[in-house]
Amino acid sequence: MRDAAPQTIYLSDYKPFGFEVTSVSLTFDLDPTATRVKSRIAFVPKPDAGGRMFLHGEKLKLISAQIDGAPVTPDLSDEGLTCAVPDAPFIWEAEVEIDPQNNLALEGLYMSNGMYCTQCEAEGFRKITYYPDRPDVMSVFTVRINGPHPVLLSNGNPVSAADGHAEWHDPWPKPAYLFALVAGELVAHPGSFTTRSGRTVDLNLYVRPGDEGKCAFGMQALKDSMKWDEDVYGREYDLDIFNIVAVDDFNMGAMENKGLNIFNSAAVLASPETSTDTNFERIEAIIAHEYFHNWTGNRITCRDWFQLCLKEGLTVFRDSQFTSDMRSAAVKRISDVIELRGRQFPEDQGPLSHPVRPESFQEINNFYTATVYDKGAEVIGMLRRLVGADAYANALDLYFNRHDGQACTIEDWLKVFEDATGRDLTQFKRWYSQAGTPRVTVKDAWYAGNYILSFTQNLKPSATTPDPQPQVIPIVTGLLSPSGEELVPSQVLELTEATQSFTFEGLPERPVPSVLRGFSAPVVLESELSEDHAAFLLAHDTDPFNRWEAGRGLARASLLAMIRSGSDPDPKYLDGIRAVLGDAELDPAYRALMLSLPSQSDLATALHDAGETPDPAAIWTASEAMREAQAQHLADLLPGLYADHQITESFAPDASQSGRRSLANATLSLLGRLEGPERAQAQFDTADNMTQQLAGLAVLLRQKAGKSALQSFETQWKEDRLVMDKWFGLQVMQAEPDAVASTAAALTGHADFNWKNPNRFRAVLGALATHHAGFHHASGAGYRLLADWLIKLDPLNPQTTARMCSAFQTWKRYDADRRALMAAELDRILALPDLSRDTTEMLTRIRGS
Repeated sequence: MRDAAPQTIYLSDYKPFGFEVTSVSLTFDLDPTATRVKSRIAFVPKPDAGGRMFLHGEKLKLISAQIDGAPVTPDLSDEGLTCAVPDAPFIWEAEVEIDPQNNLALEGLYMSNGMYCTQCEAEGFRKITYYPDRPDVMSVFTVRINGPHPVLLSNGNPVSAADGHAEWHDPWPKPAYLFALVAGELVAHPGSFTTRSGRTVDLNLYVRPGDEGKCAFGMQALKDSMKWDEDVYGREYDLDIFNIVAVDDFNMGAMENKGLNIFNSAAVLASPETSTDTNFERIEAIIAHEYFHNWTGNRITCRDWFQLCLKEGLTVFRDSQFTSDMRSAAVKRISDVIELRGRQFPEDQGPLSHPVRPESFQEINNFYTATVYDKGAEVIGMLRRLVGADAYANALDLYFNRHDGQACTIEDWLKVFEDATGRDLTQFKRWYSQAGTPRVTVKDAWYAGNYILSFTQNLKPSATTPDPQPQVIPIVTGLLSPSGEELVPSQVLELTEATQSFTFEGLPERPVPSVLRGFSAPVVLESELSEDHAAFLLAHDTDPFNRWEAGRGLARASLLAMIRSGSDPDPKYLDGIRAVLGDAELDPAYRALMLSLPSQSDLATALHDAGETPDPAAIWTASEAMREAQAQHLADLLPGLYADHQITESFAPDASQSGRRSLANATLSLLGRLEGPERAQAQFDTADNMTQQLAGLAVLLRQKAGKSALQSFETQWKEDRLVMDKWFGLQVMQAEPDAVASTAAALTGHADFNWKNPNRFRAVLGALATHHAGFHHASGAGYRLLADWLIKLDPLNPQTTARMCSAFQTWKRYDADRRALMAAELDRILALPDLSRDTTEMLTRIRGS
């Protein structure tokens, strides 16, 4: 039968737990199908405890329960147990049995290739033992693990270890979602770090035998993260040991459990032969993100799951700062905005829209969203921009000092800034409570040496924000002279009203405005300024983001015209890109980004926003025509750029080399439209790193000359599951729209398609969902194939299923035939009698929009 109907939980209903938990002792007797977990928990009732206690627990077999040594018989339900308890401090003891081997949801304690591991965020600990599984209940944990495994790990510092058992103690109070346990046959890649106070911390990266050669980069990234957090935020690590474990079967990227971070293998294992430059940068960022959680998430956590952005938005912002310092700040900012617009803006504008801090939810796993993470980080960035870097640093010091060891709220966070800066952040708080992407229009006027910029902000009403109010929007603006010199350097204009004007006085000539520099707020900027203005900024803007944005704006305008009327590509755009590409003073990675086009999903959104019905086939055709035009317009430059950016020195995954490879591969992609497969084949054959090999294979596939290379790649890498994920995904991504669904369907029949592994499932079905023209093919084959597999996956892994459902969130913007096809698939899934709560909530929100 269907899971219990999701119940809506409201922020306004929050009540503290009626008991304090002063200590937790857990003993695990590991067995694949019958692990025994003994808990000994010290509770202290609060004045309003009421004599009864509820503990969360799901899929547990209760063996025994005692209070102060006396047996008790609690009332059991599918959600947990309720028991009468004393009105004085007492010891709760329970023994339960669980089945890790058959826990295919990968939540709680489960097994991955013979290894025991845990994932407890958000509500997985209740599948391990009975406990108040909520983030505001923090306690000190001691854990004993009994099992015949060479490696037995948990949180905190090691207390004792011998054959068959290990004991760990975490001295820092934590909520249950940060609990972790790992046991299995693993190999440690060791290291150490000396903190600024002189303590030596032992570091280990645990992997499966055979993966030892993929650990060095991750270890260095960890050390770099630890030093950066000391240097920039003053945060020193607080345990004697820090362990990372790589796990193949993992729903998320990684998890910040105190002192024992568990990582999806794809987010930590790296080598030049098996990982692309993009993989290296992602791994570096994820390791930093999880390490930074030690303070922004662990030492200070969130009071309830409505405050999830408090730890995730802040930590995403911190890892973005880290990557900007380690690599190119301009390229990182552009990449972040591309990601924001590609994932969060559609979420903001569709049926899954919700505020950064939602007011209600049904299944918390469905709120690990781009809005919470990425928009949450943008809100932190705006706050820092408004108060200034020094005031931000002072406020963070106050935050750490005031709230260390606490479970906090957004109100706590903003109060720190008000106290540290004297600012009133009442209006700014609307960024946390109002859903949707604000639209800001700008007009300009000039008279007698005075230049006026007038802004209007608008936020559409929505189900969660029926009466939106003006927000505080920091608009970083600079003014350029007609010759391209900086007349007025960047300054923050604070837009606080629905309509507001800013005057620049005493200027010698009418300036050219550069507005929203650095993408200083997550808004859609609409301007009446001309395409000539954009071309000028592309040629002269001193702000690297706005220079890129001008090129992107020209490309978007030209592509929309091509889609609507079949016009030729805009020569202003092509000439501007040519000038940028030929500027050897610019970062190669930046020039490569300049060659990128707006995504086809972005173009569909732009058409929908203009009141038009997007045609995925027409968008594909225009995008391909623009690529051909780029290749033709740059034909004389491309061979030289490709040759000049080849690398002869030893491989390094640093910003310099990765930028050169990025530009070389961008030019190779365009050259592939002008010539035969020889150049791409030569790169594929001679590459000594995965970045070059995969780029060569991608070009060969687009040229329909990749059959032999595909077979060669499979033969070479069939034993490496992470590289094979690339092999699976690339074939779908490079397929023509007519062949996307059939290609994906064929790959699901491959002997190595393990659909129970989230990485492999996403490699094929995720690639299908993100191939805009292929997924939205008029036949509906893409919709049917994805729905078939979501139906198959949901009984085993509701989390991954529910997240994949977001592929359908834009269904209403397409034509009647496509809407009918998608609605039929949504209804087919929703009609299942045993559909999970996770998927039911997601599809109900999508379908009911």
